[in-house]
Amino acid sequence: MAIQRMDHVGIVVTDMAAATAFFVELGLTPVGSGEVEGAWVDRIIGVAGVRSEIAMLETPDGRSRLELSSFHTPPTPDGDPQAPANVPGLRHVCFAVDDVEDTVTRLKAHGGELVGSIERYGDVFRLCYVRGPEGIIVELAEEIG
Repeated sequence: MAIQRMDHVGIVVTDMAAATAFFVELGLTPVGSGEVEGAWVDRIIGVAGVRSEIAMLETPDGRSRLELSSFHTPPTPDGDPQAPANVPGLRHVCFAVDDVEDTVTRLKAHGGELVGSIERYGDVFRLCYVRGPEGIIVELAEEIG
């Protein structure tokens, strides 16, 4: 077999505290954090002089993880935190939730903004996109069928 599983998704942020608080409010649990630097990191990611803070968060079922990274050096180029969902590249991460409306309300206290509206996908899901800190788009899916 070529792969065993998807281990984690990485998201680069500038405000580690705000991003971590947002994802903790969503229901993820911090499972580790620290700083990484040195030639081995530079060689892995192909960027020289890296000094980065990382935080790993895990879903309640323990099967999925999210890695937040904040680069102290070298300076990072600016991105577009308001890029729409149809721009090429990694655009969103989806989480299954018990209650979409409650989750949106809780995330608003941590800078979350509803991108469009909460909609039904047939009799299967209630779905929405929430833009969190630094423009991160999170899809919320509440199973109803």
